[in-house]
Amino acid sequence: MNLYNKILKKPWPYWVGGILLGVLNIILLASTGKAWKITTGFVYWGAHILEKLGFEPASWYYFTVYTNELDAGRNFINNYYTVINVAIILGSLIAALLASEFKLKKIKNKKQLFWGLLGGFIMGYGSRLSFGCNIGAYFSAIPSFSVHGWVYAIFMFVGAYIGSKILYKYIL
Repeated sequence: MNLYNKILKKPWPYWVGGILLGVLNIILLASTGKAWKITTGFVYWGAHILEKLGFEPASWYYFTVYTNELDAGRNFINNYYTVINVAIILGSLIAALLASEFKLKKIKNKKQLFWGLLGGFIMGYGSRLSFGCNIGAYFSAIPSFSVHGWVYAIFMFVGAYIGSKILYKYIL
């Protein structure tokens, strides 16, 4: 039981988490030949919904130029990114359940809900403008010696600083 508590109940040091994420990222890249990306999968899920509503996103510029998933005979749901995203969601759920940290929380007020949704929308939109979230545009970019990862890191930290100041002054 002590090992269970040490591994699942108590927080790990940041350096252990960093090393594990780095090793897992290397394994993912070596086994699939693709970098770890998250928001691309969400774009595909949105395109799948639009496809069901009668639109033809597969013919849109973004999907014809920036993706080869559809060329490989896959669709917006049956692709590498969906598998990775579902694995992350299920893995996070399992980890939270094993650590007894899963909780459904009541939304405190409508202002909190509004700002949370607006912030999520802005983050999602920004992640697509930069062709990735902090995982694809930062975490997978810097180890592959891409300059855009360092540029992204600078502006991510500046944005986090400004956002925390706004959060503290107007919301908390």
